[in-house]
Amino acid sequence: MLTPDKIYFASDFHLGAYPKDNSRQRERIIVAWLDEIKKDAEAIYLVGDIFDFWFEYATVVPKGYIRFLGKLAELSDLGIKITLFKGNHDMWMFDYLKEECGVEVISDELAVTLDGKSFYIHHGDGLGPGDRKYKLLKKVFRSPFCQWLFARLHPNLGIGIAHNWSKHSRLANTAEEKWLGATQEWLIIHAQELEQQKHHDYYIFGHRHLPYEYSINADAMVVNLGEWINFHTYAVWDKKTLQLCKYTLS
Repeated sequence: MLTPDKIYFASDFHLGAYPKDNSRQRERIIVAWLDEIKKDAEAIYLVGDIFDFWFEYATVVPKGYIRFLGKLAELSDLGIKITLFKGNHDMWMFDYLKEECGVEVISDELAVTLDGKSFYIHHGDGLGPGDRKYKLLKKVFRSPFCQWLFARLHPNLGIGIAHNWSKHSRLANTAEEKWLGATQEWLIIHAQELEQQKHHDYYIFGHRHLPYEYSINADAMVVNLGEWINFHTYAVWDKKTLQLCKYTLS
């Protein structure tokens, strides 16, 4: 067995996204990837929108994902540290994944030092200039009162509404994600602003759905992890370098 000395980053699995059959196949691919990297993984960071919708009622969670959740529990039991970030699609996480799967849940950003290098990690939603409508909605959806109101809905109704919403999300739009240029990419702008306040070697985001690497100066890089609908991309830190990779099911 290989020495567990690598750290993996991935985001935007959107498990449960319409159509259901595509999501089930994507889950199998993701589980195969997790099964492969467990041989040398020291830690895994799942950087938001892992589920296309998630809400924890007092005694109910959305059905499905059993292969994925079981794999998380297995890896956690093996001693692999798993950190999962809330995204804009699955912000209503509470304690279920921690208690059942041994996963640490992060609500916003995480600044962490790995092997002497500083990493700033965030799903990426609501950062940078623009997108004022979503920033307002995020405050509403993150409010305990809004969560309490939604919990009053019967799970069949609440989760049904969410799945219907999923059919009209940007994932249902097949338009190709295009690079807008550094001056127009909000997450790069945000990372540049953060870098002026405090240096980080790596800024890691999801949300954008377009995998890319961009150096904002000689010592700081922005990495967007992409998504697993089309790209199947992830990043791996091997204690010396951070590399953006693509997974192909063998």
